[in-house]
Amino acid sequence: MTLTGRFYRALTVRLVRTLGLCAAAVLFVSSLASAQQIPLAGTTTLQTGDFISSGDSDVTQAEYPGQVDTDQGPGPFPGSIVNRSLSVGSGKGASVNSGKKAKSNPQFNLGFEGLNFYQQRYSRGGNQFSVEPPDQGMCAGNGFVLEAVNDVLNVFNTSGQSVLPDNTSTNIVSGFPRNVNHAVDLNSFYGYPPAINRSTGVRGPFVTDPSCLYDAATQRWFVVVLTLDTLPNGAFTHVNHLDIAVSQTADPTGSWNIYKIDATNDGSNPSPSNACPCLGDYPHIGADAYGFYITTNSYPWAGDGFDGAQIYALDKAQLAAGTASVNKQHIDTFGLVNVPSDAGSTQPGFTVWPAQSPGTYSFNLNSGGTEYFLSSNAADEANNPVSGSAGPRTSKQLVVWALVNSSSLDTAPALNVSNRVLSVNQYGVPPKQQQPGSGTLATTATPQGYCINDTTTLLFNGATGCWRLLVFPEPAHNEVISRPDANDTRMQEVMYANGKLWGALDTALNPDSGAQRAGIAWYIVSPSSGKLAMQGYLGASGYDFTYPAIGVTPSGRGVMAFTATGDITNPSAAFAPIDAIVGVGPWNVINGGAGAVQDDGFTSYKAQVGNPPRTRWGDYGAAAVDGNSIWIASEYIANACNYTNWGGPFFAGGSGDNLLGTCGGASHGPGVRTALGNWSTRISRLTP
Repeated sequence: MTLTGRFYRALTVRLVRTLGLCAAAVLFVSSLASAQQIPLAGTTTLQTGDFISSGDSDVTQAEYPGQVDTDQGPGPFPGSIVNRSLSVGSGKGASVNSGKKAKSNPQFNLGFEGLNFYQQRYSRGGNQFSVEPPDQGMCAGNGFVLEAVNDVLNVFNTSGQSVLPDNTSTNIVSGFPRNVNHAVDLNSFYGYPPAINRSTGVRGPFVTDPSCLYDAATQRWFVVVLTLDTLPNGAFTHVNHLDIAVSQTADPTGSWNIYKIDATNDGSNPSPSNACPCLGDYPHIGADAYGFYITTNSYPWAGDGFDGAQIYALDKAQLAAGTASVNKQHIDTFGLVNVPSDAGSTQPGFTVWPAQSPGTYSFNLNSGGTEYFLSSNAADEANNPVSGSAGPRTSKQLVVWALVNSSSLDTAPALNVSNRVLSVNQYGVPPKQQQPGSGTLATTATPQGYCINDTTTLLFNGATGCWRLLVFPEPAHNEVISRPDANDTRMQEVMYANGKLWGALDTALNPDSGAQRAGIAWYIVSPSSGKLAMQGYLGASGYDFTYPAIGVTPSGRGVMAFTATGDITNPSAAFAPIDAIVGVGPWNVINGGAGAVQDDGFTSYKAQVGNPPRTRWGDYGAAAVDGNSIWIASEYIANACNYTNWGGPFFAGGSGDNLLGTCGGASHGPGVRTALGNWSTRISRLTP
């Protein structure tokens, strides 16, 4: 019998939260340094790499990649933080009423469950870690939908069926084939050894933060991840790089080219306390007519400071052609925002999110090609980057960035970047989300939490108390239903469509003059005039809305995706229309996206991650435009699993899967969850 619950109590983490906006401006212009080139690093296909199947002979049951979120207290394994946020408190939000009906009237076409925790954990023969949150990247085009999460990838047709080869028969875990719906782990895709070889305990590189884009102009697929190199024992070497996969054709199931950008020594903050080596955290991607862009948040491995957002501009045509080397220009945004702060006379950029454009003709060709970005500045990173101390965690400013002369990337890159600070309605770091029963003792509907509290259930080996399957030493047995993360103050997905910039972020709101809840602040900007076209909030009494992502067609009709939770609503995939005439319209849970039960992930419980726990959720969703359709993706809880089925044969007299907590039954799956988590993703297509 394989018992998946015993583990090293450490985890890798990230935090995200955001807020609001009106209109005044400051401009800063910078000429940037000479370009470099990055070589072609190799090729790959979407197939699982070599592995030894995990099972009863495993020398380790480690579930987490060996790092601790020190923002939440110490843990048993000291080390640097992966996927950070310095803003851990709340900020001031605003009062809000429900939105009016928008011109955009999305019609639901179809939806399906995307990647889930079971597929993530048991791909590549079970040589994966349990991971929260999923970090959902999704893109669509040419008859395909590609989804990448931490740490697996799948490609679907437009009806929702995977088009990758069926790998069930070879995906043996604990003696049985495991159906992961053809998913391929990201370590395999990028040519790395397994995340963990469970027969030897040797760790492979740690791959995280996937993003993807289908560029209709070049008919190429782009998938970007952050990869952290490790020693065989799992310790980070501090070397980290952005791995860029580019399809060789318009078919994502074929061959891909791989390029790599070293992010280890980027970040120019002169403070000794913030010296590199640095971590290129939270990468996100965008494109204009000529360039492909990746932005990161640069953190020093030592200390709690911040070294500014980094922008990497690459020649898109060279990437699409698979040339032996590609022109690249690096831009460090530290001190480029002309707003006084503890950083000096200026602020660093923080989560400077690059825009994507729909179709082939929505790019701005002015000034030799222009790419736009949006960022917010309520976070501690923007205000106290050197000290890492608390900032205001609230703001009335939105930063609009323009990078011009992108056509020069093809020959002699000579880019210039400017930004304008717009006055907007107030936004602030939101409180955590509520879900039904938050703060009350875990129930059998949340079987992992209930198991940690359980001292009476008789186990298969004659011992008493379910907690013995999951933790050691004996915990306090007081785990409660959690309040999931509600993001911090950083910008979320940005689009440039119909001559406007569209973006949204998470904020504290007072939807009913009661306690603050998590809500969304959204913005439509006319970048050519440097003015705010529209802004607003989305919130509702008794609900929390988090992790927005906006898709907009070339004609300006849009859809905003997000997760909706609430006092009586389990974590669900939701959406609302958006356009530049009315703004955001009424919201709804998407068809098939209603949450089946509360979140029951390992990051919710003190016995597993320390006190206070930090229930990881989302980190980001996604939206993608495909012709007249908009595909949206959000995290939700797709399936319930009762306590008896969760325990299966690990409970005396029980039956079912020989992997704890999968609820896979006697057929050994596919399971609806794992012992340590139950997140899933929802992908839907709408016509606005």
